[in-house]
Amino acid sequence: MRIERIETLRLKEFPNLVWVEVVADDGTRGLGETFFGASAVEAYVHDWCAPRLLGRDPLAIPARRTELKDYIGWRGAGVETRALSAIDIALWDLFAKTNERPVADMLGGRARDAVRTYNTCAGYRYVRSAVGQRVSNWQAGETEGPYEDLDAFLYRADELAQSLLDQGITAMKIWPFDPAAERSGGWDITAEELKTALEPFEKIRNSVGDQMDIMVEFHSLWSPPMARRLAHELRDYGTYWHEDPFRLENLSDLKEYARHTEAMICCSETLPSIHAFREYFETGVAGVAMLDLSWCGGLSEARKIAGMAEAYGVPVAPHDCTGPVVFAASCQFSLHAPNTLIQESVRAFYTGWYRELVSGLPVVKDGMITVPDLPGHGVSLLPGLHERPDAIRRVTKE
Repeated sequence: MRIERIETLRLKEFPNLVWVEVVADDGTRGLGETFFGASAVEAYVHDWCAPRLLGRDPLAIPARRTELKDYIGWRGAGVETRALSAIDIALWDLFAKTNERPVADMLGGRARDAVRTYNTCAGYRYVRSAVGQRVSNWQAGETEGPYEDLDAFLYRADELAQSLLDQGITAMKIWPFDPAAERSGGWDITAEELKTALEPFEKIRNSVGDQMDIMVEFHSLWSPPMARRLAHELRDYGTYWHEDPFRLENLSDLKEYARHTEAMICCSETLPSIHAFREYFETGVAGVAMLDLSWCGGLSEARKIAGMAEAYGVPVAPHDCTGPVVFAASCQFSLHAPNTLIQESVRAFYTGWYRELVSGLPVVKDGMITVPDLPGHGVSLLPGLHERPDAIRRVTKE
């Protein structure tokens, strides 16, 4: 078997997403995906990666990964890492399909048949445009539907928590501090902004008590001193974890932060490799390793990170607030990794726009996620996507 061609697909309606397909000479397709910088990833895939993949054995995944490493670009989760991540996911999908087994089995077997999930409280159009991770791109309340959860956590967090519990979901993630961080550059928060940001926590605890675990997402927006202050302000609410309180240029800063909170420290979807995660674990205060399969190097790198995390006694919690392929691959990975704590999901996504793009999605029921009995990661692009008027398709072949 050899790689015959590399295909990419982007849709203008979803400008942050790019799908990468590795196609073997027998017609077997592996599907990968990454998020952010989609057009740049597309160019790198075809200009740099495709010439190094065509004609080679797609089942020799470690060899293909080694050949894709460039001289520069490997310290951060930039274009090179995101392209490698998408290709790696595609290669694992193809590998598992060739063996007619789900990815979870091909990774070495399953540690469980279902995994607990938490709901990231985004809405239907959250971070839909290419503006990036900004309040202006929240697009809260712009789409009608039962799960406009970002608008809900801002204004009706008590009702939202009860709605999730009614579905058996006992954990939720919210980010009410972002507006103040964006206004001040992460340096300050006013008394009124602080009061507004704390209201969702107050409503959740008054409504459902300790039945709901609350994860706090800070999106790396705060200065370390202000992050420590916010940690103190949250102490009365029994938060489950604090995620990326500040940018992680200096991971050792987490040691001081840990002195100010009893919540687990959760880092980070932004860390790009086993080397960055090693530095995180060596701080001695790592609570949860949150890796993103489309930003850290794919399933191959995620498996190494999970193994290293297990040696440090740290659980993993795969990130997913991006696209449907990464969601599916993450769920497969979560069923495999022995130290998986919980799997992120967004009900506005998996009941909404994911279904406009793919079939074979994981199944979320009673607060748990399982995967369908399909080969590969299970997800396939719906017929007709390539022919949409907003489709941008590129093919590189031998």
